[in-house]
Amino acid sequence: MNQERVFKVLLGPHVSEKATVLADSKKQFVFKVATDATKLEIKKAVESLFDVKVAAVNTLNVQGKTKRTARGLGKRNDWKFSRARISISPAVLSKEGVHHGNR
Repeated sequence: MNQERVFKVLLGPHVSEKATVLADSKKQFVFKVATDATKLEIKKAVESLFDVKVAAVNTLNVQGKTKRTARGLGKRNDWKFSRARISISPAVLSKEGVHHGNR
């Protein structure tokens, strides 16, 4: 995958309360992605940009809402987001100093 496509696949992080909980507890990170991006493209893009190993990718298509305006009906754009689960080896955990257990 060329570097130009990497930046077109990942549009940015999707920040929400649920995304923060997923990142903390399950090592899943949520990104807004291009609507034509495939799971394999998303996996390669995350691995190349962040130097991590991706275990799994889940994607969801979100339909844009229909809104009423003064000029009639309008529709927001459809968009897509993905959850990438990062697989972390024990060697990486010991380097970063991350400890799992009771808090």
